[in-house]
Amino acid sequence: MAKDTITELNKKFMQRPDCVNDELKEILRTIDIREDELNAFVTVTAESALQEAMSSSKRFESGKSKGILDGVVVGIKDVFCTKDVRTTASSKMLDDFVPAYDATVVKKLKDAGAVIVGKNNCDAWAHGASTENSDYGVTKNPWDSTRVSGGSSGGSAAAVASGECVYSIGSDTGGSIRQPAAFCGVVGLKPTYGRVSRYGLIAMASSLDCVGPIASHVEDIAKILEVIAGHDEKDSTSVDLPVPNYSLALDKPLKGKKIGWAKEFVELGLNKEIATAIDSAKKIYQELGAEIVDISLPNIKYGVPVYYIIQPAEVSSNLGRYDGIKYGHSSSESENLIDHYFKSRDEGLGAEAKRRIMLGTFVLSAGYYDAYYNKAMKVRTLIKQDFEKALEKVDVILAPVAPTTAFKIGEKTSDPVQMYLADVYTAAINLAGNPALSLPCGFDSSSLPMGMQIIGKHFDEETVLNFGHMYEKKAEK
Repeated sequence: MAKDTITELNKKFMQRPDCVNDELKEILRTIDIREDELNAFVTVTAESALQEAMSSSKRFESGKSKGILDGVVVGIKDVFCTKDVRTTASSKMLDDFVPAYDATVVKKLKDAGAVIVGKNNCDAWAHGASTENSDYGVTKNPWDSTRVSGGSSGGSAAAVASGECVYSIGSDTGGSIRQPAAFCGVVGLKPTYGRVSRYGLIAMASSLDCVGPIASHVEDIAKILEVIAGHDEKDSTSVDLPVPNYSLALDKPLKGKKIGWAKEFVELGLNKEIATAIDSAKKIYQELGAEIVDISLPNIKYGVPVYYIIQPAEVSSNLGRYDGIKYGHSSSESENLIDHYFKSRDEGLGAEAKRRIMLGTFVLSAGYYDAYYNKAMKVRTLIKQDFEKALEKVDVILAPVAPTTAFKIGEKTSDPVQMYLADVYTAAINLAGNPALSLPCGFDSSSLPMGMQIIGKHFDEETVLNFGHMYEKKAEK
């Protein structure tokens, strides 16, 4: 059964304010039924959510609604600071951390009347492509509980797909919104770097991290982005540009528009069923009047190796603060200060975090900086230029999200390189900073969702959402 859009929910709430409470209670019932199996939340905030829903209902009753998101239930990935609510980054290092402030994105949602139902599970520190690195257990795929939900925002995508929230706010550093959205059959947007404030996001890789929504409909993504986007003085990387009314551009005709398709996508090991599904999507776009244009992204094959040099280097720096004294878990068995540092970090950090810290420290060390990090930064520029050149010829680029559908839990955990290759179609876009939308494009022979992504020019989320919405409408007919 199709889920209501946020606009449809808003109309219900205006007609019958009690529906706000009913909607939340239904979601809490779903959490009670499904959460033991899915494990999509680290923390459920039922009590505060009921209070928020009651306040929202009263606002609708008095005709003082705060807007389109008022009363709509949201999950927040557990890497965003939430005032007075435990925030762990799914790591035992922060098991008892309760922030004294809200991340900017959380504050904007609260100001818009959103009902926050809890904190979604993810890979610890957002390190991963499967949510198997969470210190609070793996999040399972709602379509097949033997398979991963994707990562790192796996809890967010699984919660939306299973009806445990209407939408969720995730973070995307190398595909962490788009890939789980594809695996779980929902929609996810990585906005342009700088479009949404990162203030209050527990940093993983500061030059790559992006904040974005996961929802069931492209229209919902547009509505959410209108609320969370915009300049923030607390984030020096936040760009001071006007926030468009994304919803107004959704139904623009695509006649005469151009969509780029790169031959390199097939060369990167794309599953045949996903390739066939994207071919079908191309035909739908042609029926809508768009033209498919061959383009080339010659340096995209270097996306994963470049990403896994730059990202661990930034991880090494960002996780240095968690020493058991200033921040994070503090060992009770240390004998002296140095021993305390070692034991606190050993006890608090998981295997993947340790792996990335060691990789990052190595590539930044004397004698290796030029050979690895500096060279990777140069290739990052080439990747960015590839996208810029391609997008001079076309309006958007159509691409796969992942080379396969959701893989089995445990299938890749013994081989980190195979796990890293799950980012082969997504990491390069973070390196380039472009916006990209992941949306469903059918099911494979195992009845698992398949996803594709639409990549746009910097700060042109309007066009990306327009292409996504028009496909979604046509494909649903």
